[in-house]
Amino acid sequence: MDFIRTDGRNKDFIENCRFLDIDLDRRVGKKIKRDKYKKYNQLDEIKEAIVVYENDKVVGGGAIRKYDEENIELKRVFVHTEYQGRGIGSKLVALLIEWAMELGYKRMILETGELLAESCAVYKKLGFDIIPNYAPYVNMPESLCMAKDLRGR
Repeated sequence: MDFIRTDGRNKDFIENCRFLDIDLDRRVGKKIKRDKYKKYNQLDEIKEAIVVYENDKVVGGGAIRKYDEENIELKRVFVHTEYQGRGIGSKLVALLIEWAMELGYKRMILETGELLAESCAVYKKLGFDIIPNYAPYVNMPESLCMAKDLRGR
């Protein structure tokens, strides 16, 4: 398994995000109108991304994006369905946490949803705690926001 650092312009990262959107539409699209989230998931502002490969095949990816001077946001994390349950997502997020620490951020934040139980479990296992929804998710009750302090690690 190879975890390769790149950015939001990487064609494999972009394709992985397309698969993430397909998966989210399948899993929660009937309960949540996902269109309102599209403007918050643009890839052009992503300078730090990781693509996961197994034998040159893309199996997952994720990114971090500056939120403000102290906070960095975890974005677009997805491991292809047939590779889930193997610890790839946990390792991917751990590597993104390390990268955020290298960049000097004090806290990592993320937005997910209670309907995505597997993702929530991974984040909790890695030390993320539920926080009040931050902008732009404040008035989106289906959103669940989490944070991890990067200073005590």
